[in-house]
Formats: sequence, C-alpha cells, structure tokens
Amino acid sequence: MSSSSATNPSTADETLRAQIFQRLHPRVYLERFIAEKIRPDGRTFDEWRNVSVNVGSISTADGSALVRMGDTTIVCGVKAEIAEPELDRPDLGYLVPNIDLPAICSPKFKPGPPAEEAQVLSDRLNEALVASGVLSLSSLCIHPGKAVWTLYVDCTCINYDGNAFDAALLAMLGALRNTTLPKATYDEETGRTTCSRKTRSPLQLTRNFASTSFGVLDTSHVLSDPTAFEEPLMDVTLTVIVDDRGELISTTESGGAISEETLLRCINRAKERVLQLKD
Repeated sequence: MSSSSATNPSTADETLRAQIFQRLHPRVYLERFIAEKIRPDGRTFDEWRNVSVNVGSISTADGSALVRMGDTTIVCGVKAEIAEPELDRPDLGYLVPNIDLPAICSPKFKPGPPAEEAQVLSDRLNEALVASGVLSLSSLCIHPGKAVWTLYVDCTCINYDGNAFDAALLAMLGALRNTTLPKATYDEETGRTTCSRKTRSPLQLTRNFASTSFGVLDTSHVLSDPTAFEEPLMDVTLTVIVDDRGELISTTESGGAISEETLLRCINRAKERVLQLKD
C-alpha cells in the first residue's frame, strides 16, 4: 500500500509534465523520440498502424465500408442516382467523391462550412480515382445521351488521428467494391428509366491499388503513416499510390522537395504496403 502510494503520484506527475512539454514544445518532443529511433506511439519509423476494413455496414447505401487505421476511423457510403449525361460525353456517367471532417472527429476542426482541408482532400481523392482508372465511366451508361448513373461516394471521418487521405481512399475503394446497381432500362417512348428491384450487378472495377503516406523530418527521417500529432511537424509529406502489380499511379509532395533516393525508398515501401493491404 505504502509502496503503491509512493510511486503512483510521481508517475502521474511525470506523465503530466510530459504532456505539458509535448504541448508547449511539440517539435523538440518529437525530435527526442526520433533520436532514440522510435516514435511517440511506440512505432518504429517504418511501422504502419493496424488497419481493418468492414464492408456493407450501411444498409441504406448501395455500397459502404468502414475503415480503421490506428485511431483514424472513416465510414464511406455510395449512393447511386440516375442523371442525364453531358452533351459532349453522352456515354459517360459520373463519379463524385467527397469527404467530410466534422468537428466531432477532432478538436482540430470547427463547426460550420466544410474546412479547407476537407475540400483539398476531396480534390485529391477525385484525382486519385481518375488517375487510377479504377472504374470506367462508360460502364455507368444506361442509354447514351439519355441516362447514366451518378455515384456519390461520401466519406465521413468519425475519429481523426492523422493520415485521413490513405484511410479515406481505402474506404472509398472498399465501398465501391461493395456497391451493386439495379438493372436499369431506358424507354425511348416515355423518356423514363426504370430500375429492377430484383436484379443487381456489381461495379466493374479494373484495378486494385492503395495510397501510402509518409512524413519526412530533417530530410533524413522518413515516418510511415504519420499521426495527427506528427503530421504538422513534418518538413515534407509524400503520398505514393501504386497498384498490386507494382505499377506507380501517382506521387504527391507538399511542403518542399525530397531527394530522389528518399522518393525511391518510399515507392518501394509503398509497393510492399499495397500487397500487405491486399492480403
């Protein structure tokens, strides 16, 4: 009893002091861990957080997925609607990705209109889906010039602890793989499109891929899958998208430039990662 009461207060004091130091001097706090070749959450530089994917969790959606990447949790639902195609693209449907970062997911985000970060992420997710060619928009055509499918792929972050892009893209791909569309028929006489209640078909996805994000500190320290604490302290952030055949789809850097050696190292690690996620 006396031993416990003697040690617990000091341990609590040390924890409190560490938390205060972390808040007042975050960069120095992180650098002290880096000097010991470990990160504040106990991971090594190359280590990823655990990932889980559950599909079909939203019964009212045409497809859905829930992704947990460490403490970052994102749910994605796909809603299909019939629309008229654009005049110059009469046989192409629409794929509309979006992500919401509500105030409830992190103190970082405030109530009100979508944060700039959410808009930037939505644009990046759209670019990733377009660059990958994962879904041919012509496969969403019901009747050329008259009716096509529009797929609204909406993500909501339930809990934010960094690397929302990787988690959101994984959730979107999981939801799209889970999506089925009813058989739709366009009647030229009435100008109406009818959908079957019984017959549904999955989407024709053409590629399996994933994004892998890194943070670079002091040009030489590369951290995989950065947390919300680590992200703003990085000098450069890099996202690499590759498919399960090892083909590079895109790389995105922000905050500065990195060496060719570091880029190649990250691409190789991304190739390893996509195979792990596939399994």
